[in-house]
Formats: sequence, structure tokens, C-alpha cells
Amino acid sequence: MSDRPAPEAPARLTRWEQRTEVPLFVAGLLFLAGYAVRVLTPHEAEPWNGIALILVWSTWPLFLADYVTRLRLSGLGARFVRAHWLDTLVLLLPLLRPLRMVQVYTAVQRRRDRPRLSLYARVMTYAGLTAVLLGFAASLAVYHLEHTAPDASIRTFGDAVWWACATLTTVGYGDAAPVTFWGRTVAAGVMACGLALLGAVTGSFSSWMIQVFTREDEKRPPERG
Repeated sequence: MSDRPAPEAPARLTRWEQRTEVPLFVAGLLFLAGYAVRVLTPHEAEPWNGIALILVWSTWPLFLADYVTRLRLSGLGARFVRAHWLDTLVLLLPLLRPLRMVQVYTAVQRRRDRPRLSLYARVMTYAGLTAVLLGFAASLAVYHLEHTAPDASIRTFGDAVWWACATLTTVGYGDAAPVTFWGRTVAAGVMACGLALLGAVTGSFSSWMIQVFTREDEKRPPERG
């Protein structure tokens, strides 16, 4: 018996992803907001910490339900985990949900035979939003891990935001840098994400410009000899 997915499986999976894209995006924002409150407010600040904890633990089951549903609709079985490793990573670390933008960019790249300018604009817009959300999430994580460490150069959330901006843009001034193991692990991930985001933006912008110039050339009347 073949282990290939049924022909209708990709279509069902696509319909599910289209229907859940916006609700899961909102759930991701709520998760990030809850985590931010937990990191930035004192532990005795109630009821805000309690509300934040509820947000964190009530949104993650939604991500799990979405993952399980997509696994079943894909028809891939256990191979789904390997084929969709980014989704698995995002499920384990919900702060990385903005990285799902990579899948949008891949979809655009596959449609080069039918390019639409709106798709490129969407990717560039989504990449910008992803950079902001990912930078904010990275700032929270690094601040949480670093601000109490001995000899830390990241003492305030402002330091963490400055570090995230310098790292995502691959500038790397070096005036603020993680000193703990997990802080440096987060930093390595942010460096890789910064390169991926820059590649997505520049690649999409270049493709968009080529399409614009091509259409302008097609509209231009031929020169008479």
C-alpha cells in the first residue's frame, strides 16, 4: 500500500491553513503579550501576572490543535514532522511563530511562472512585520536570560531591544552581547533569522522590480528603425 498522501490531501490542508491563518496570528500575538507581561512586570504585580499566565497557557493548546490537524490533513503521517520541521520547532517554541513567514516566501518563489505583484508586496510587508515581532520576542527572551547574569551587558529591556536591532540587521556593534549559554543560543538563532529575513525582503523586492520593468517594456511601443 502506497504511503503517498491522497490527491485531495494538499487541497484540504491548504483550505485549513487559509481559514486558520488570521485566528492563529491573533493567538500568537496574545501569547507574545502574555510572555511580555510575565517578563517585564514584577512577580507580585497582580492580577496582571495571573492574566498573562492564562494567556500563555490557553493559546498554546490552539497551536497544538492546529499542528495535529495539519498533520492529519497532510496525509503524510510521521513524515510530516520531518517535512515540516519548522512547524514542529514553532510548536515547541511559540515565540518563533513569526518564522512561518518563510513558508509564505517559499510559496511565492514556487509561483514564479505566474507572478503577481500583490504577492511580492505581501511578502515584503509580512517580512517587515515578522522582523518587528521576532525582534520583540528575541528582546524579551534575551532580557529574561541576561539581566541578572554576572558581567552582563544587557541589563535593561532597552539594552535588549538595541541588541536585537543590531543583530537582526546583521550590524553587530558589540556594545551589548549575551554572556550566558542560553542567551548566546538565542543570539545565534536571531543571527540566522536576520539573514533569512534580509534574503526574503531583498529577493522579493528584486523580483517585484523586475516584474515592474518587464511590464513597462511590454507597454512601450516598439521603436521604428
